[in-house]
Amino acid sequence: MSGHSKWANIKHRKGAQDAKRGKIFTKLIKEITVAAKIGGAELESNARLRTAVDKAKGENMPKDTIDRAIKKGSGGLDGVSYEEGSFEGYGPGGVAVIVEFMTDNRTRTVADVRHIFTKHNGSLGVNGSVSFLFDRKGLISFANDQDFDAIFEAALEAGAEDVKDEGDAYEVITDPASFIDVRDALSARQLKWENAEVTMIPQIMVPLEGKQAEQMLKMMDKLEDNDDVQNVYANFDISDADMDQHMG
Repeated sequence: MSGHSKWANIKHRKGAQDAKRGKIFTKLIKEITVAAKIGGAELESNARLRTAVDKAKGENMPKDTIDRAIKKGSGGLDGVSYEEGSFEGYGPGGVAVIVEFMTDNRTRTVADVRHIFTKHNGSLGVNGSVSFLFDRKGLISFANDQDFDAIFEAALEAGAEDVKDEGDAYEVITDPASFIDVRDALSARQLKWENAEVTMIPQIMVPLEGKQAEQMLKMMDKLEDNDDVQNVYANFDISDADMDQHMG
């Protein structure tokens, strides 16, 4: 399984146990607010908002909190105005890193993110320096105790681009525009996915081990712990043993 996918799935399982609910909710509320501001309050016509709301429901966010964030974004309530964008740079061992942010203070965010990169033997680059190494895709991951043939058949029938057996998990890859349709079609067949998101999938992987692997995973933790950071993507390939040791 690719490094990023394994990281996402381990985070998902770990999150269900130790759940930094406050931080998770803060990031999801921001995403719902901005999605509603850009595309309107109707879930049927706003795929980005629907994806954010589905993710919030998956984290057991109260309906009132979700509704308030939608109203805030669509102009029904006064609120903070957020700017969104991304940074690109390099982690230990030349790993390519993309950081998507949403902030009410860009100066603070730039300083915080640069500090995290520098502290963990990385460096910020210019926009475009690493993004060409990734493809934006829908990614739906399943534990390998499910029926691969059923997943394969349902996914391709629903319009998925690819279905992969990665050994410890099955991955369904979609075009971002068809992500929701494919995910919903799989759910309708009673196929239980572990993690489903529109993400940046690396074209090539950079193997890391030992100290560099630990630095990279610490960098990921610190970036994702920052309130202004929405998503972090990286093309590291770290062994199961190193990954599990870090996650505790």
